[in-house]
Amino acid sequence: MNIKKQLEEKLYEMEKVAKVFDIEPFDMYLLGGCACILAGYSDRATRDFDFIDLNYSSKLAKVFVHLREFDMLEYESTLISPKYKSRATKLEQFKYLNIYVLSIEDIIVSKIIRLSEKDLQDIDLLIEKADKKLINKIIEEVINRKDLFEIKKKEFKSKLKIFRERYDV
Repeated sequence: MNIKKQLEEKLYEMEKVAKVFDIEPFDMYLLGGCACILAGYSDRATRDFDFIDLNYSSKLAKVFVHLREFDMLEYESTLISPKYKSRATKLEQFKYLNIYVLSIEDIIVSKIIRLSEKDLQDIDLLIEKADKKLINKIIEEVINRKDLFEIKKKEFKSKLKIFRERYDV
């Protein structure tokens, strides 16, 4: 079974569990490698799910556990624009839960803070399909966030020069 199908199966399982436990449908915004695979941005193997914590209720733990490996990212420490939801794409194959993937540009910007070798390889692939003007807009939106932890903003700005030079953004 290919990696995209494996990721989808985990999300289908999660939907089934939510229905069984009579949990109201909820939104979920994916980023990182799993989002790239599910959206067709790339096919680099990953089995973990990265998603933004929307202040989920603790009762959702029994649903999220079916993802096996996941990182629930705190909004205040994640390098995303406050407008990420407006650019996200809903994955229509999921009928009960509202599962979205961030735009390719939002995912690229979220990777700037680390710029590890793996992140650079991902960006090398993603940048070819991305709108650089939109990337610049998102970078400004991130820098202007008042609710982003200062230490994260400082690290982001320090890596921004490297990113801009490497990708001519």
